[in-house]
Amino acid sequence: NRMANQVNGNAVQLKEEEEPMDTSSVTHTEHCRTLIQAGLPQSVAERLDEIFQTGLVAYVDLDERAIDALREFNEEGALSVLQQFKESDLSHVQNKSAFLCGVMKTYRQREKQGSKVQESTKGPDEAKIKALLERTGYTLDVTTGQRKYGGPPPDTVYSGVQPGIGTEVFVGKIPRDLYEDELVPLFEKAGPIWDLRLMMDPLSGQNRGYAFITFCSKDAAQEAVKLCDNYEIRPGKHLGVCISVANNRLFVGSIPKNKTKENILEEFGKVTEGLVDVILYHQPDDKKKNRGFCFLEYEDHKSAAQARRRLMSGKVKVWGNVVTVEWADPVEEPDPEVMAKVKVLFVRNLATTVTEEILEKSFSEFGKLERVKKLKDYAFVHFEDRGAAVKAMNEMNGKEIEGEEIEIVLAKPPDKKRKERQAARQASRSTA
Repeated sequence: NRMANQVNGNAVQLKEEEEPMDTSSVTHTEHCRTLIQAGLPQSVAERLDEIFQTGLVAYVDLDERAIDALREFNEEGALSVLQQFKESDLSHVQNKSAFLCGVMKTYRQREKQGSKVQESTKGPDEAKIKALLERTGYTLDVTTGQRKYGGPPPDTVYSGVQPGIGTEVFVGKIPRDLYEDELVPLFEKAGPIWDLRLMMDPLSGQNRGYAFITFCSKDAAQEAVKLCDNYEIRPGKHLGVCISVANNRLFVGSIPKNKTKENILEEFGKVTEGLVDVILYHQPDDKKKNRGFCFLEYEDHKSAAQARRRLMSGKVKVWGNVVTVEWADPVEEPDPEVMAKVKVLFVRNLATTVTEEILEKSFSEFGKLERVKKLKDYAFVHFEDRGAAVKAMNEMNGKEIEGEEIEIVLAKPPDKKRKERQAARQASRSTA
């Protein structure tokens, strides 16, 4: 008794029974011989060939990497992995070879922990997932580590380029047995979704309690924070939602004070990949010396994470020293509504001879000032009127005061979370 089932759009024949197959009646194909020649034990090659014949996965779907990884298992382990793979729900798995590798990796992790291979936990309600995909026209791609809905969405929803910074939100405190059928209807109220990535724990088979959702616009992402932060998705279960910032900047200490931006770019460019910029601050009283630290800017979060791992390993030395490395606090975009009211200018790159009186005289011609506060080589200039502050910024930015070209931006309001992070870091350092 056979039934046709849809797997990634292809009609394939699946057996209805879930019991292990009766191998005595199975005729093995030429793939079985090929797998034995590739170094797999006969029983493993035969079991894999049986899986090919169910239509769950085709021989051409498995690449060399998967076969090589399977070969490293003993016979019992390999058969156990294949049984798990066969019992997995593959209806939304696009790369089955990578999925099999994920099953093997999880099996090894469980072995290390000494925990029994988990019976597959209750997953999502497939009927509800299918109804959601039919209604929205989005795709779903499942791997052992995440479930990715969309990315890109259907052309009828959005056909522009991939959205950039400020369009992604982080969703935390998600109940572990909750899936797209409950998340999407809530978050799509904020605006069109580009993709939703629900992070999965292969060891438990449940979600990790958090997800990333990219919207097609910044406005939709900000609306999602307003609508869904602290939203009670189930009785007593409130979501936490905030704008997500993929950090691609590292803070590096123990830098020799005589090194220039060019020296640092060259030196760290040799030992890490994807470095695009160095942000360096000079000593206020000696522009030839830096302050003993810098920020390294990488092309993306992945490059920054790899660089951080390398620099923290203790094996990489820069100018003969091991440097201290931390993630830089992400530069979070302040709320546009808040920024639209800012009347304070942040003025940097000031010469040592510049006094608060000189700044007051230079800026007061644009409007009435509340106060001026200079610290080291930067200052805050407080205006009474927003329009006067913007006019002063546009006209004074790049001008010279006391022989130094100044830089001006609107001052960002104090970030409470950032201060909390800094305090926590300071506390952990003093404890250490």
